[in-house]
Amino acid sequence: MTNTGTTQTVTTYTVTGMTCDHCVRSVTEEVTAIDGVTDVTVDLPSGQVTVTSQTTLGADDVRAAVEEAGYQLSA
Repeated sequence: MTNTGTTQTVTTYTVTGMTCDHCVRSVTEEVTAIDGVTDVTVDLPSGQVTVTSQTTLGADDVRAAVEEAGYQLSA
């Protein structure tokens, strides 16, 4: 196995307004659609959304995806 030098970036955001599994699926779907995202994990009770990506994501891209899902990214 060869190391390709690929680096993953992991960032955690707080999303407000999520109350159910449908909310989790909506946020996961929209954030996963951002170019370079390889994994999204949502913790509903805390509102924490952990995003793993191939590059550093712009907060505006994540904010737009969360808002498209119908929720707000905390400042």
